[in-house]
Amino acid sequence: MIVIETVKLTDAARLLEIYRPYVEKTAISFEYKVPTLLEFEQRIKTTVAKYPYLVAKDGNQIVGYAYTSAFKQRAAYDWAVETSIYVDVNYCGQGIGSALYRELEKITKKQNIINMNACISSDNQDSISFHKKNGYRQVAYFSKCGYKFNKWHDMIWMEKFVGKHPDYPKPVISYCKLLETKD
Repeated sequence: MIVIETVKLTDAARLLEIYRPYVEKTAISFEYKVPTLLEFEQRIKTTVAKYPYLVAKDGNQIVGYAYTSAFKQRAAYDWAVETSIYVDVNYCGQGIGSALYRELEKITKKQNIINMNACISSDNQDSISFHKKNGYRQVAYFSKCGYKFNKWHDMIWMEKFVGKHPDYPKPVISYCKLLETKD
């Protein structure tokens, strides 16, 4: 049974194991080098200050993770986030990604965030299908904007609205604040 939990800093090494093949063997991540453990821990700290960062566990083994982050660094974009998800390559296709996204979506709504956005390499048809299945729609296409493995890659943006767009949106609540108010 898959259990979704908030990340712990001590999970960073396992998350790096999951992330490594995406960096080294695919254009799913546009990083060229796998981050160090210290860099990855800092990324987690930075993210959880405002946004959810979740892990999926099968027993005691972390098999995937997902998080949201700022869509853009301007106040007017506060009600939009970018989503990221990585599942252990040995566990793909087992519903782990969908379970992580369902939980991310619940938290995002509680934060008063409305738009969830995903940036995906156009070559990554599995991710595009996954996002469509989870209610996202394509909203943008950028040609030859990423270069990795001696090839130019097109990018698409997909989005999902998880709430209505009121004239006066409620302030965004940080994930830390939500955790403090949990019973």
